Amino acid sequence: MLKDITIGQYFPGNTVVHRLDPRTKLLLVIVYIAALFTAKGLFGYLLVFAFLAAALVLSRIRPSVILKGLKPLLLIICLTGILNLLYTPGEELASFWIFTITREGVASAIFMIWRIVMLITGTFLLTYTTSPIALTDGLELLLGPLKRIKVPVHELSMMMCIALRFIPTLIEETDKIMSAQKARGADFESGNLIQRAKALIPILVPLFVSAFRRADELAVAMECRCYQGGKGRTRMKQLRYALRDVLALGLGLGLLAAVIALRALGLTG
Repeated sequence: MLKDITIGQYFPGNTVVHRLDPRTKLLLVIVYIAALFTAKGLFGYLLVFAFLAAALVLSRIRPSVILKGLKPLLLIICLTGILNLLYTPGEELASFWIFTITREGVASAIFMIWRIVMLITGTFLLTYTTSPIALTDGLELLLGPLKRIKVPVHELSMMMCIALRFIPTLIEETDKIMSAQKARGADFESGNLIQRAKALIPILVPLFVSAFRRADELAVAMECRCYQGGKGRTRMKQLRYALRDVLALGLGLGLLAAVIALRALGLTG
């Protein structure tokens, strides 16, 4: 299960999506999320899905990678769908015990699951096609105006970069610790929920020790390289907008405008 967690991973490539400016991709994700939460009904969701499908095809990210990333979140997705199915009032279809399934509940559950899957896939696509360093530079430049009010933009961006970079490392470290504990006879799969939680204690202690050790090593390495924050720092690669960035952002804004127009006209399908 741990190996299925792909958040924070970067898949190098030379596609149109990979070559987009990280600032453009960050803005597109914001516009995409706004369009997704504005969409209502079948037509709106189909429009957002078409935009996402086109981005996936252009990025050449395999569907198996997306499904692998969604696997650890399957329980949350299903639970959300069940709650919407059972607790949405409307025209009754079936009833048992204290639960009632309605026509509106079925539609709400389907659309909610669809929305969550598209939301997660869209955000995954950002990290899959953008290196942590490029993502940090793009975020820092986008938040640059906040420096005028003394917001530590560079430090915040650096912390985000380090966090993303160390997610796969900590997952790999956790997998190694679990394998070592299993070799010593530990059982993490049997028993009730409380027993499984107690069985995780031998994993958490060495994991925290390892995380703090890595953090200390990173701090020492940064001090040895005379790192003193963002003041006066330069970048090896300067970010510049290209025509493809303007076109991509225009398509994103067009998607948002189309979704708003469909909702305003009542064309929900």
